[in-house]
Amino acid sequence: MAPALEIKKLAMIGCGSMGGGMAQLFAENGVHVSLEDPSEEAMDGLLKKAKEQGFGDKMSKHTDYKSLCESLDSPKVFVYSLPHGTVGDSVTDGLMPYLSKGDIVIDCGNEHWKNTERRQGKCITKGIRYIGCGVSGGYQAARRGPSMCPGGDDESLDLVLPLLRKVAAKDAKGNPCTGKAGTGGAGHYVKMIHNGIEHGMMSAISEAWSIMVTGLGMSYDEIGDVFAKWNSEGELRGTFLVDIGADICRTKDKKTGERVLGTVEDKVVQDITGEEGTGIWSNEEAVDHHIPAPTLAVAHFLRLASADRAQRERAQKTFGGDFPPQKLDVKDKAAFLEDLRLATYGACLAAYIQGINIIDRTNKDLKFNIDFNEVLQIWRGGCIIRADYIAEMLYPIFKDFNHIDTMNLLFESGPAKDLKKTYQAMKRVVSAAIAGDHVVPAISATLDYIKYSGSLDLPTQFYEAELDYFGSHMYDKKGDDPKGAPTTGKYHYEWKPA
Repeated sequence: MAPALEIKKLAMIGCGSMGGGMAQLFAENGVHVSLEDPSEEAMDGLLKKAKEQGFGDKMSKHTDYKSLCESLDSPKVFVYSLPHGTVGDSVTDGLMPYLSKGDIVIDCGNEHWKNTERRQGKCITKGIRYIGCGVSGGYQAARRGPSMCPGGDDESLDLVLPLLRKVAAKDAKGNPCTGKAGTGGAGHYVKMIHNGIEHGMMSAISEAWSIMVTGLGMSYDEIGDVFAKWNSEGELRGTFLVDIGADICRTKDKKTGERVLGTVEDKVVQDITGEEGTGIWSNEEAVDHHIPAPTLAVAHFLRLASADRAQRERAQKTFGGDFPPQKLDVKDKAAFLEDLRLATYGACLAAYIQGINIIDRTNKDLKFNIDFNEVLQIWRGGCIIRADYIAEMLYPIFKDFNHIDTMNLLFESGPAKDLKKTYQAMKRVVSAAIAGDHVVPAISATLDYIKYSGSLDLPTQFYEAELDYFGSHMYDKKGDDPKGAPTTGKYHYEWKPA
């Protein structure tokens, strides 16, 4: 373990909503923060806020790397809050002439893990420590304490963790929601998959909201009360996205008195505009590593369709209308709401299972040395996928991750039992939703996921026969391969002579 490093000064490069929030958080915790951003207006705004909040002496602004680096101690510590892509490379290249062996970069942007590992490789030749640290919780958590997911070499993580533990979110027991995610680009990798899980959960909860609004004719206040109840007890207890859902339903514009949610367009554009790449990358990882993750995938496709409203309008005209969701014929509203709660939980749990399966497979393939126990702690507070009931169920599994051969949660009795418990409720919800033309991709994809994940009688028997018919791709005969490993079959039948 590296000797403790007390970081009294750091540079915050990138002072937007996330970087600005973290800069204030560090300064409030006694660290002097040297700001650097292309926008002097952004830096001036932070200096003003710092002064108003009583720690103005803990911030300074800089417009060039030379003065920025001269303002720091040795080793120099830099925190990035930058857009993903080439910006981090440009900043790192610009800093290089002023860096010395032992200086530390903590990249807190939503960066692609391969970019992180490339920069780590470039920096290590000069003795510079580069840590990829996923940060979750949004701009509000960045200010009050985010979930922080650092990855890198063990010694560098030992040096920065005292600082991260000081400012990270705390769980219900007061423990910091940070820790060593793993080596190399593991920090950004885990955060990327976190966001994929987040999208699956958000889709399911949004689908439930829509069914309540249109299918059950409930008011926003009534739905807010339902979300508050779901968040307070049962399987969705302590679920951040359900919790804020109650606030969103109840909030009125202070000036107009109008319900804010009622004014929001159905248009999620972050993937299209390039603001966020994590949802795309997490689904690419699922495909690359051969992990079925339908809840994550369909949630992303819904976002893509949502983004281009103009395209939807044009398609609607071509169809000659659309298929608007109908009022549902529900005889027992309370019973149906309970089904909807379980269906929503099932989709959220499935999103977790699929995300963990991606991390587990990649960890085996790329040797990230993922510490699943630390990952679960990182997700206990301050992050978007915080879900207390799920975390408590997973804790004994994650605690002993070194003693089991796989982290596939479908093999664990707790998660499998809970998924099975939601199955009949999910069937009833999906059946009603389909009959009433409701959009429920995440919930319905999860229903299919539960069905085919444990089935030994899939329609792919016919699929395999067709592959062999036209492509001579070979197949296994029933009973010949008791292990069922994903290997090429031994048989070909000449279905039609060439």
